[in-house]
Amino acid sequence: MQAKTRPTDPPIDKPKRRLDWWLVAILLLAAFLYAWNIWEAGSANDYYTAAVVSMTKSWHNFWYGAFDPAGFITVDKPPVALWFMAISGKIFGVYGWSVVLPSILFGIGSVYLIYAMVKRVFGAWPARLSALIMTLTPIVVADSRTNNMDATLVYFLLLATDCLFIAIQKKRPWLVLVSFALIGVSFNIKMLQAFMILPALLLFYWLASSQPWKKRLVTLVGAGAALAIFTLAWPLQVDSTSAADRPYIGSSQKNSVMDLAFGYNGSERLLGQTSGLGGTFGGLNSKNKGGFEGMPGGAPGSAATTKNGTTTKSNGKTTQNGTPPTGTKQGGTPPSGTNQGGTPPTGSKQGTTTKSKSNTTLTAQGGEGNFTPPTGSNRKGGFPGGTRRGGRGGMGAGGGAFNIGTAGPLRVFQSALGPQISWLLPMALIGFISSFVYYIDRKRKWWQLSMQQKHVGYWLAWLVPVMGFFSIASFFHPYYMIMLAPPIAALAGIGLYTMFKQFQGSWKHWTTYLLPVGIAITIALQAWYLTQYYTVAPWLLVIAGILVIVGLFATRLHRFRKIMVGATLVTILAAPGFWSITPTLAGESAGIPTAGPDLLSQGGNTSGGIGSGSVNSGLLKYVEAHQGSAKYLFAVSDASTAAPYIIKSGKAVMAIGGFNGTDPTLTLKQFKALVKKGELKYYYSSGRSGNSSIAAWVEKNGTKIAASKYGSTTSSTQSTNQRGGFGGMGGSGTLYKLTVK
Repeated sequence: MQAKTRPTDPPIDKPKRRLDWWLVAILLLAAFLYAWNIWEAGSANDYYTAAVVSMTKSWHNFWYGAFDPAGFITVDKPPVALWFMAISGKIFGVYGWSVVLPSILFGIGSVYLIYAMVKRVFGAWPARLSALIMTLTPIVVADSRTNNMDATLVYFLLLATDCLFIAIQKKRPWLVLVSFALIGVSFNIKMLQAFMILPALLLFYWLASSQPWKKRLVTLVGAGAALAIFTLAWPLQVDSTSAADRPYIGSSQKNSVMDLAFGYNGSERLLGQTSGLGGTFGGLNSKNKGGFEGMPGGAPGSAATTKNGTTTKSNGKTTQNGTPPTGTKQGGTPPSGTNQGGTPPTGSKQGTTTKSKSNTTLTAQGGEGNFTPPTGSNRKGGFPGGTRRGGRGGMGAGGGAFNIGTAGPLRVFQSALGPQISWLLPMALIGFISSFVYYIDRKRKWWQLSMQQKHVGYWLAWLVPVMGFFSIASFFHPYYMIMLAPPIAALAGIGLYTMFKQFQGSWKHWTTYLLPVGIAITIALQAWYLTQYYTVAPWLLVIAGILVIVGLFATRLHRFRKIMVGATLVTILAAPGFWSITPTLAGESAGIPTAGPDLLSQGGNTSGGIGSGSVNSGLLKYVEAHQGSAKYLFAVSDASTAAPYIIKSGKAVMAIGGFNGTDPTLTLKQFKALVKKGELKYYYSSGRSGNSSIAAWVEKNGTKIAASKYGSTTSSTQSTNQRGGFGGMGGSGTLYKLTVK
């Protein structure tokens, strides 16, 4: 790991490019972690998989990101990431692995981009270390194994960063415009989340560009125009299209993409949700650790449930009728129509036996988070398969979907989020100090930064604002932590390299001690994470850390020994490496992706996004046989119930309330008009809350279809190691035939 150039000079590209076998090995490791066992993905996140099925049916559905084949409503995100999934589904057919394939490729691509960007400025070894750390970040593995949008988003953000770096290095201002245009594309992947790195891009360009300041301003004006065009092109086209000629914009309250961007996917992420789940997420704050009403460990929000099951918002504007949400508290009364099959054995879930593609599985009954995690004892020794000490198997409120810890500056270090992302965060922060000092150009004034300093400054400018946002935000999922993975990987990789170099310096120089201090703090944090699951493993890690530090000091005066470099890397990467392989071993491809020993003890988390991934095959055959010329097989209150039926049949199922039943898509008058025209003949009441007036009208005027006419056999679209997710109802519910007199 000898420096081949002066510390302040970027490495010079050689005419001949040799294959870096270290990089090849890292990319193969990434491919294994992200892709192995993915054939057990079932339907992955079934909410988005249903959309992929629908998008392969027509260009209209493809363009808008329609959830159902009839194009009634969209999903809750823009369609760019789904476009890649739909293309894959069109080529290979829609399977769990084919819809996840783009995420796998984008995950591997992100590892390569980290390597390329770091190598261009810092050399091969910092690049290899950064790529390895990115590969072994647990939440990167988990996110790259599902069809959520996050792996795609991170890839495009890194691509935008790479374009900006090249623009500065090769003095090509037009690439600055490309960089900001890619941020606009990223907006149409996951909306405002893409703008989190804009301050870093702007700051880096201003500091690193060699253009005169007037030309810099002109370039930035052009970049701003490119950003605006690529950000707004799709939203404005959609919002300017008549509502009658396009799907309803899912999870918006005004049938508008801009409302979705600045509401549900914007301000609500910071302040707490006021739409999409029937009430404000009052529990998604520092006191309740992301719980909310209707979920285990939740706190009441602004929604209240009356004795007769009527759900009302506290502002009095909306009243949800009928059956209360099916997500009951642990130990509570199950939803109406759900058979409680006694007390499940340790490590199993309450539910009913269902038929799967290959084997019999247990499908969780009930709604959001309503499942019983394994209660097995803690492992006393090494790593394999453990559950979080103190019960709940490491799952928080909402079955872990909203277990985001306590708001505050140290939130990302806490046990809720830390094991997904923060194993090497101390090393990254100390690494920034080390590399910033190491790359000082002594020939310049103190305020004149070297190019290497500007680059490490960029990664810090990415890290700090994003970490700050998640430290105070009220409504997000733990898997959003992938946004922190690139800067942590880059700063830790570069920092480790410079700390190893500085460790060879004089005893009198304070930078000599950064490496042992960084190792000590990092090992201490990692050991604390391990104590959440194990008793012996944390002590083994601490002992290994002490031995490594002692070994480094013992060999320091004899110049560096490669064996100690290797021992250091193995020690600090062992625990995060184990966490990272758990999704792979468990065959996880989940709507709420996560990593950790829980997956091994629970048999993976391939539950799908918002449903159990199960359908009543008898009911499906019945409505298909009696559909006639109707446009929809049947209507349901929410996408959670509709998704597995769309995946199974490839036909249109109307999710009246969208993602979770609360979107104001139809009035009762419009619903009755659809019934009268013969476009809709059946309504399936799954027990979840939805449009109050429609549900009440159906219950009063619809004709109940006896379950004996279609049977109650439930088949699963998921793999055999699934676990309960966000609530689809599977086979329990009531089917109504609709007529308008």
